[in-house]
Amino acid sequence: MKEISVQEVQQSLKNGEKLNLLDVREVAEVQEDHIPGIINIPLGLLEFRLQELNKNTPYIIICRSGGRSGQATEFLAHHGYDATNMVGGMLAFKGKVE
Repeated sequence: MKEISVQEVQQSLKNGEKLNLLDVREVAEVQEDHIPGIINIPLGLLEFRLQELNKNTPYIIICRSGGRSGQATEFLAHHGYDATNMVGGMLAFKGKVE
């Protein structure tokens, strides 16, 4: 499974890079705080909403601590998507949130 650190994501965002961030937390969790510009598809709905994602687009997968995003990353990779797990999740994220 491909992984990226929270620090790498934060630095890329700080540098103005356009990242495709897929947050797999539940809607209520995302409403509390999230990285601006994320796509939110809760983990339990991911298999039903795959058509919303593009296999040619690299995605960084996010959750609260890295567990659900790890599951989602493996699931997406198995289905031919370019997915990378953000290790540590939102608990470790210190960048700008909404």
